[in-house]
Amino acid sequence: MRGRNARELAALLALTGLALLASGWAPYDRTTWMLEVFPVLLGVPLLVATHARFPLTPLVYRLLFLHALILIAGGHYTYARVPAGFWVQDVLGLARNPYDRLGHFAQGFVPALLAREILLRRSPLEPGRWTFFLVVCVCLALSACYELIEWWAAVLGGAQAEAFLGTQGDVWDTQWDMFTAAIGALTAQLLLSSRHDRALCELGETRAAARGCNHPA
Repeated sequence: MRGRNARELAALLALTGLALLASGWAPYDRTTWMLEVFPVLLGVPLLVATHARFPLTPLVYRLLFLHALILIAGGHYTYARVPAGFWVQDVLGLARNPYDRLGHFAQGFVPALLAREILLRRSPLEPGRWTFFLVVCVCLALSACYELIEWWAAVLGGAQAEAFLGTQGDVWDTQWDMFTAAIGALTAQLLLSSRHDRALCELGETRAAARGCNHPA
């Protein structure tokens, strides 16, 4: 199992690197590309550096990979110009490219499982209501921090920061971004908490999930 997981992680790492290289080739705007993929450039080395002493569950690694792809695509095209978003916009008759909404949904969905894993493995918390609530709070705090970064980019970059902000003329874009992240955090926990608990049991490092480890679903 460990060998298979190691091969999978190596493949995810290689695919992330290839996606970064491809997205960095003639992006729509180089500065926007750097700002959008910066979390990937920061997160990948951090995950590699901490893997030996604090390996995450395969489920969380897979989700982080998918989140990285969303960020990388947004960096290449800018969120308001991702082709898949235009297709969804046409099919659903939307007023704007919804890819930015997908990005912020993922900003809540994926960090929710990462935060849940860290809390269950490194704090006295157990699976339940308080963990559910605190995970949502963590995701909202991360979303708020990201909105502050967007604000600083707007102050420093002026009109040049428009591609990074991706507001598409919506005066309530900040509120929608945080709301969408909250929905993502709620959805992730409602859909994946049981599967995540089983993954934690398989990892064998969590006291919090131990009560259910002898009763696999």
